[in-house]
Amino acid sequence: MRNLQIMSAPYKIAGCTIPNRYSVSPVTTLTMYDEKGAITDKFIKYFETRAKGGFGLLVTGANDTDYQVDPYLALGTSPLQNPEAFVESSKKLTNAVHKYGAKVFCQLTLGLGRNYPGLPAPSENPVYNAPDQLSPVLTTEQIKQKISQFIESAKLVKEGGWDGIEVHAMHWGYLLDQFAMSLMNRRTDEYGGSRENRLRAARELVEGCHEVCGKDYPVGMRLGLKTYIKDFNKASLTGEGEVGRDLEESLECAKLLESYGYDYLSVDAGIYDSFYYACPPMYMPQGFMLDMAEACKKAVSIPVIAGGRMNNAEACAEAINAGKFDAVTMGRPQLADPEYPNKVFAGKVEKIRPCLGCNYGCFKAVCMDLKPITCAVNPAAGNEIEKSLKPGNGSKKVIVVGGGVGGMEASRTCALRGYDVTLYEKSGELGGHLIEAGAHSFKSEIMELNRWYQAELRDLKVNVVMNHEASMEELKSADADVIVLAVGSNSSTPPIPGLETATTSVEAIRHPEKIGHNVIIVGGGLVGCEIAYDEVLKGKAVTIIEALEDIMVAGVPAPTPNAMMMKDILDQHKVSVRTSCKAVEIKADGIVVESEKGGREELKGDTIISALGFRPNVSMKEALSDCGAQVFEIGDARRPANILQAVADGYEVANTI
Repeated sequence: MRNLQIMSAPYKIAGCTIPNRYSVSPVTTLTMYDEKGAITDKFIKYFETRAKGGFGLLVTGANDTDYQVDPYLALGTSPLQNPEAFVESSKKLTNAVHKYGAKVFCQLTLGLGRNYPGLPAPSENPVYNAPDQLSPVLTTEQIKQKISQFIESAKLVKEGGWDGIEVHAMHWGYLLDQFAMSLMNRRTDEYGGSRENRLRAARELVEGCHEVCGKDYPVGMRLGLKTYIKDFNKASLTGEGEVGRDLEESLECAKLLESYGYDYLSVDAGIYDSFYYACPPMYMPQGFMLDMAEACKKAVSIPVIAGGRMNNAEACAEAINAGKFDAVTMGRPQLADPEYPNKVFAGKVEKIRPCLGCNYGCFKAVCMDLKPITCAVNPAAGNEIEKSLKPGNGSKKVIVVGGGVGGMEASRTCALRGYDVTLYEKSGELGGHLIEAGAHSFKSEIMELNRWYQAELRDLKVNVVMNHEASMEELKSADADVIVLAVGSNSSTPPIPGLETATTSVEAIRHPEKIGHNVIIVGGGLVGCEIAYDEVLKGKAVTIIEALEDIMVAGVPAPTPNAMMMKDILDQHKVSVRTSCKAVEIKADGIVVESEKGGREELKGDTIISALGFRPNVSMKEALSDCGAQVFEIGDARRPANILQAVADGYEVANTI
């Protein structure tokens, strides 16, 4: 563990000493402000929890500064709209963080630009995900007005006790990023043309902040090192055909930013048009940013903080020991485990609850569903006041039936509350559908989560009874106070002739040796697409049949980065994807399909895999209604659930018993 010691070493950003090498990334939570423009107690508790967990630097998500030019940002959350509320609530937040020795920076934004319809941009550009719309163009006067409001906001940030400012952002294709890219900035005034002109707004921001806050007051930039796009609204999976900003140009930008007075760079990659690099799902290798961050560190002398799938504690520590960069910034991993740094410092890396890179509780909740942030493996994330672990309610005997992720979470939480817990699992393995979900080579975090839960149950001395299917009579006579039914689900079998002869998705994953070379997968949801990816990596010929108009939308639609990346992966590997196409009959040597345009067609295949979802196993709840115990159903036992839903169910029930 010697190489991990570097993570507890302090470093300096301008006049500010950061106590260790772990930073909380700027993450939008949708909980930061109340209707009066004051920072909420909920957000303060969220940050305080992570400061207590050992993070040395915490950075907020983007705070609006312009409420006059940019109509989208006039939402009552600019510090300038209610300065007194912002400053007073800022002091409350900064005091809560400072008592644990951590530092806290406020991220301020100049704007979002063509990432959203109707927002002004440097030039008239196709709007992200709405290419039929063009962004309105900022006038020179409007740019100067926005910069002025940004600098006025910076004054209030320092007055509120914040330790520094992070400028949002020359990354993810936001407004400053659009100014910096020649693809998106075709202006002919002082803010367009040469690279220096395209970075003029960034220069005026840092110079203005230092003028009003002092030269030693830290001001950093969030910088994307490669955009990974082939065109507007078209990602480049491999990085080939780059038309945005490549690494070489980004390094030149980094040098200029340092010369302008920026005190650190927080680096990542991707923009909205290549969201799977900006917010990488589990299909993206961990630590993919290490080499790019190292290149940036070699180009500048100011601190470089690296972000983007920095899940591996040992790899990050090794890179920092080698001088490749100075610190890591974590968005999703700190949601999964607010105690991440403390566990590293204590030499207990195996105790870290793994982030899955699933994007369901974070990205999808906030950006797609417009709901407050949470986490698939940590239901209390972002809601630490209402959903914190409650003390036990007396002495209780709890029986949990089913050792999937929901059952393990319920058992763990009940044990943490001091209850006597017995977990029955009818098979010889804990994990339920985690076992299949984690079997793919590109989903190692699922296996890590399964191992983590099993270790937690051992440490908490939960009585786990394997290879035992609890009978109704046994449960009724157990004299339990609470019975939690987490009995899971099995493969769904819609009335398609011959479907019973197909290989189920579970069978296909558990017995890959039975899969032939020409594979047809019925169902283009998450499970079907991931099986397709796994099989094509083995050199198989794969076809996906999906009745809906698109893949990755059945059931709970996949988060945008996940769906974008999976589609590009399948396209790169030449998987045949047949949408708006129904399976009407399964035969011994193939499948009959029917499409809206082409009528009926027979496709030949060695193996037909049914990936048409799951249905709950038979419920025991009603039969146990007179057993004298409280009876709850969770996870797949209620309805086919993903990990987020199953863990949330298990935690919620166990935390209210």
